Amino acid sequence: MPLHIIVGAQWGDEGKGRITDLLAAEAAVVARYSGGDNAGHTVTVEGSAGPQIFKLHLLPSGLIHSHVVGVLGHGMVINPRRLLDEIEQLRALGVPVSPERLKISAAAHLLTPGHVALDRAEEAARAAGHAEGKLGTTGRGIGPAYTDKTARRGLRAENLLDPERLGDRVAEHVRQVNQTLERLYGAPGLDPAQVAADYTDYARRLAPYLTETSLYLHERLRHNAAVLAEGAQGTLLDLDLGTYPFVTSSSPTSAGAFVGLGVGPQWAGRIVGVTKVFQTRVGAGPFPTETFGLEAERLRGTGANPWDEFGTTTGRPRRCGWLDLVLLRYAVRVNGLTELVLTKMDVLSGLDEVRLCTAYAANGAQHAELPLGPADLAPFQPVYETMPGWREDLSGARTLADLPAAARHYVRRIEELTGVPVSLISVGPERSQIVRAE
Repeated sequence: MPLHIIVGAQWGDEGKGRITDLLAAEAAVVARYSGGDNAGHTVTVEGSAGPQIFKLHLLPSGLIHSHVVGVLGHGMVINPRRLLDEIEQLRALGVPVSPERLKISAAAHLLTPGHVALDRAEEAARAAGHAEGKLGTTGRGIGPAYTDKTARRGLRAENLLDPERLGDRVAEHVRQVNQTLERLYGAPGLDPAQVAADYTDYARRLAPYLTETSLYLHERLRHNAAVLAEGAQGTLLDLDLGTYPFVTSSSPTSAGAFVGLGVGPQWAGRIVGVTKVFQTRVGAGPFPTETFGLEAERLRGTGANPWDEFGTTTGRPRRCGWLDLVLLRYAVRVNGLTELVLTKMDVLSGLDEVRLCTAYAANGAQHAELPLGPADLAPFQPVYETMPGWREDLSGARTLADLPAAARHYVRRIEELTGVPVSLISVGPERSQIVRAE
């Protein structure tokens, strides 16, 4: 069986978690290949006592299926305290998590309270007297952890196998972090002994989960197991391919799956791009199709529903706007997408008109593609195609024929303008609320 890859085609928050959960029903293994607990995937499962909502940050979304084995690949940075908390939360909700069901790469990197403190101090320094200088990080320590990795001074998960030595290394790491916090940022330091003691405890609890996950995945693929690679964040947050510098510190695009899991591209199967039917963004950075006022509030929701546009990890209200097909075509190209999944179609019900950004205008010229990539979007103004909206409730739709004509036209225009077929359309937060468009 091939390796199927799910990627976000926007700035993250596209609803990848619930799509991974859906596709995981036919997978044996679901593997996370990048990022850390700055990602937030929400899955809603209807049960006999009502819907259960799972908010996952490190564990693969597909782990909710009892037959699935989850893998945390070496492209990730892992906060062990948050991982242990998440394991216990799933167990409390009746989902078993054991070393037989969860494999952690020995080459993944560990994230510490020192990384978190540095992240927050750096972001505060950027914003001091100049709010536009903020990158809008989640404050979870992701950037500093990847910095240590690339500087070849990181703490790898393999250190969990020797708790005492890990404690010594963590204490030294915290002492070095304290020098930076106190001297450069004037921020309070951390207690090296306490952090070291915590990580010694984490090591004893997590060591049984360590595996050579590259070999494990290779063997499962070689024996025809279905493996699903789950990305975190989205294409436009890719360190190299995103809206730099307003990006994450890893590679959430499809190529990152091969690097972050240690498998070769010969295994590639479906490459599924998940996109909302409108555009959202959390944090700073240019956003050509952003809308404001009542229109933005209508797309965002009130926050009373977990389906509304507030960050799973941070709780921050997401910036909202119309679907940007210039950026979506870019995501199709750089990921090699074979299909698109559209989410939140139900949110557009009740609007008199809906819009798609089909090109950008700048300096008297129109651009269907980005002249120099997505790093600087500020000079561009969106060129919109406007079409009739629809008022029907879509929550019960299960086939394309169930959708009103205007909604079907909206889907077809996305397919026509991206050149990629739409396979699935979500019309609500629950597992069953999916339109199969094939």
